[in-house]
Amino acid sequence: MSLNEPRTAGESTDDVASKVPVSADGVPVVIVGAGPVGVTAALLLARHGVRSVLLERHTAVYPLPRAVATDDEVRRILQAAGVEAEFASIARPAHGLRLLDARHRVIAEFPRTAEGSHGFPETSMFDQPELEGLLRAALARSAACELREGVEVLDVTQEGDGPARVSYRAAGGDGEVHSLRASAVLGCDGANSLVRRAIGARWEDLRFEEEWTAIDVRTSAPVRTWGGVDQVCDPHRPATFMRIGEDRYRWEFRLGRDEGLDGEQGRERLRRLVAPWIDLATAGDFEIRRQARYTFRARIADRWRRGRLFVLGDAAHLTPPFVGQGLCAGLRDAHNLAWKLARVLNEGADDALLDTYQLERKPHARHVIRLAVATGWAMTGGQDAAAAARRALVGAAARVPGLAKAAGRDLSPALAPGPLIHPRTRVPGRRRELAGTHCPQPWVRFKGRRVRLDDVLGTSWAVLTATPLSPAAHAVARGMGARVVHVQDTGDAAAVLAAWLRGGGADAALVRPDRVVLDTVPAGGDGFAHSRRWARLLCTTRRPEPSARHAGAQDSASAPLIPLIPAP
Repeated sequence: MSLNEPRTAGESTDDVASKVPVSADGVPVVIVGAGPVGVTAALLLARHGVRSVLLERHTAVYPLPRAVATDDEVRRILQAAGVEAEFASIARPAHGLRLLDARHRVIAEFPRTAEGSHGFPETSMFDQPELEGLLRAALARSAACELREGVEVLDVTQEGDGPARVSYRAAGGDGEVHSLRASAVLGCDGANSLVRRAIGARWEDLRFEEEWTAIDVRTSAPVRTWGGVDQVCDPHRPATFMRIGEDRYRWEFRLGRDEGLDGEQGRERLRRLVAPWIDLATAGDFEIRRQARYTFRARIADRWRRGRLFVLGDAAHLTPPFVGQGLCAGLRDAHNLAWKLARVLNEGADDALLDTYQLERKPHARHVIRLAVATGWAMTGGQDAAAAARRALVGAAARVPGLAKAAGRDLSPALAPGPLIHPRTRVPGRRRELAGTHCPQPWVRFKGRRVRLDDVLGTSWAVLTATPLSPAAHAVARGMGARVVHVQDTGDAAAVLAAWLRGGGADAALVRPDRVVLDTVPAGGDGFAHSRRWARLLCTTRRPEPSARHAGAQDSASAPLIPLIPAP
């Protein structure tokens, strides 16, 4: 493969990570927990040339479904991790979300499109064990990741600025205690995280706690569904319903402690609960794959980092499931942290770069939790006149042109201003500031192949430009090891990117490895507008060797701009 060819989604980067030195008792990164967040973090780190060891208490993937929904941004993260092609074979696009009243009349509908700005369906349903199987298979193919199952992590410590140490032994036994030194430890170990305790973090309660019962079903009987998710806003019996796969469905109900679903009385209760969607008297096969009672909570950790210890996913935040963002938030954590950690460990960037992980992710996680709490509150918010008025207002608002689509975008707002993202300003005629937002991902034709944009960019930094770069902007691209892509004004894909730049008042955009815009060259400007703000954090003590960059990256010091031909 030449340096100018894109890497396909499933191609290994083990040749890159295998060059990273590892001491006899240490690794660059130890990941505690091998659920979807931990494994995705390992795969992303491997693609940036960082080795990791994952420690997992269980010896197999949990066989029953839990998370069932993802959005287009998170499918883009799975693309970056190298499993999107396989995930597409198990995912089912969903049409959106409906809020229903107690009589199942539609209060509001929030449609989701078949292809969002990230290049994937805006909502996809899936079976978590199948996703975990794909992730584990990719992990097994990578020599850069080692999974140690059936072990119990006992302690995680870090003294001063030195390496962290993780102690573990065989789970459930009194056997030998082993120890690993690590340059960083990622706590992907869930709500009862040991790593979070090692950091000294505490939960902040965001004031939502309810017990719900989830029922996962397989049936070939007709089920009344419109192809999206139903949220029943009935304070006496709130419910959620969704179709997960061809013959798989999930219901969630808030039931009292004395309202079980077992036995003859339970079966009758279940019949009444699911009657709006399916008639159990004529259903024939109706296999309950899982019935579980959960306590939905809304919490966020006050600290996500201490030294080189980090928490991700449920170890950092807990959200009610009403907007389908629990697992999504954890995968966003992994994507945000992986490239920053790689830049520090492999390229000697300022350690303060790692502070931006919490600064960028925590406000977004809090925002999503509040959306989920607001949705849950709308479902259970009473039957008084004020509650009825609020539901009517929601319905009216959803009918305002463009508002329902904007509500979908609200799941992934621009990153909050910080060391890497300059404060946004309102400029007449500009639709939005690009810094802190994701660049779109259209299909492009590159070297005779129809691929998504990220398959061309790989893991590298990128500069998307509609005009020739000035010497100053070119120097920045060269210093960042960025791939420079010229956007032409004609053609479908090129027109999308050119319109995106114009809408942000920019001639060019510098895009991070997680596809967030770091900075722009203003229209008619000479160079990147805010490089003084972020350069100190990102400058490195050593340039990466060509083998440590994505095979699709090219040295912008000598290579010409690369035009992309829009795919038909």
